[in-house]
Amino acid sequence: MNKAGKSILQGLTEAVAHASGRPIGRTRTYKLHRLDVKSIRRKVGMSQNQFSSSFGIGLGTLRHWERGDRSPRGTARVLLKVIEKEPETVMKIFARGN
Repeated sequence: MNKAGKSILQGLTEAVAHASGRPIGRTRTYKLHRLDVKSIRRKVGMSQNQFSSSFGIGLGTLRHWERGDRSPRGTARVLLKVIEKEPETVMKIFARGN
């Protein structure tokens, strides 16, 4: 079998293993730490309504995050981490925008 055929066969073997739930070689798994969204909101002294409208987060989404039904992802997670670490700076920036 030539080099391309071996590569294709290896890929198919790995795909079948992955689909079956078997590990494939070395893989890294990253687990994000859970954000305490309610604590972050309380740190800035806002109600759920104020927090959601100030930062463009749906009120229902915020409630799900605070209950732990769902977790923030992507840019929402980044924004929450910045609010958690530098709430005064974020509040100044958002106050200027209004």
